Amino acid sequence: MASDLPSFDLHTYFRSSCAARLRIALNLWGIPYNPIFVHLLKNEQFSDQHRALNPSLSVPVLVAHRASEDDIVIPQSIAALEYLEEMIRSTNPQNRALLPNDPRLRAITRSLVSIIASDTQPVTNLRCQRWIKELEADPIPYCRKATEAGLAAYEALASKVAGTFSVGDDVTLADVCLVPATWSAARFGIDIQNYPTIARVVARMEDEDAVKKAHWRNQPDTPEEFRQN
Repeated sequence: MASDLPSFDLHTYFRSSCAARLRIALNLWGIPYNPIFVHLLKNEQFSDQHRALNPSLSVPVLVAHRASEDDIVIPQSIAALEYLEEMIRSTNPQNRALLPNDPRLRAITRSLVSIIASDTQPVTNLRCQRWIKELEADPIPYCRKATEAGLAAYEALASKVAGTFSVGDDVTLADVCLVPATWSAARFGIDIQNYPTIARVVARMEDEDAVKKAHWRNQPDTPEEFRQN
C-alpha cells in the first residue's frame, strides 16, 4: 500500500455484521488496522467516549489518522466502505476495486448493498431485538421473516448479473455486505441453500483468506466458546 495512507482504528464487535463488512474489505485491500473492541451486550456502545464518536451508539466506527491533519471519523459502515474505495482508487489504482467501473453494474452493486444494509440488517439488529423484547415478544421469528425477505430480494437481483460473485466475476461491495448477513441468517435458523446464487457466492467468498480472517469466530474479542476449531 502507498506510504501516505492514513493509519486506521476500527471500533468493532466480533458478532456485528456491519463491523464484519469493514473487516472483510480492509483485509481484501491489505490495509492494516487497529481494532478497538466495543462489547455490545455489555452496553459499551453507550459510553461517553463511544457516543462522542458515534451518536448512533453502534459499531463500526472507522477512524482515519493522517499526520498533520484532523482525524476522519466515519460512524456508518457503508460510508466507510465508500471512503476506502475512493481512497484506494486515488492512491493505489492497481489495488482491487470493489465497485465496478461500468455505471450499470455499479448501480446494481449499490442496490444489492442497500438490500442488505438498508432493508435487512437495521431491522434485525440488537437494538431492534431489544425493543421487541421490551414488548414481551420473541424477536427471532420477526428477524427470520425480515431476513428471508431480504435474501429473497438479493437472490432475485443477483441471479441476473452474478458470475463467480454477486456482480460478475470480481468481488464487489455487495459480496462484502452479503457474507456477514448470511452469518446472521444462520443464527435465525435460515438455510441459505434456499437461495442458490447466494449460497454459491458465499461459499466462494468464504474461501478467501480475507473473509476467513474477518469471520466472527476468529476475532480477538470472540469468546472462547465461540472460537473456530
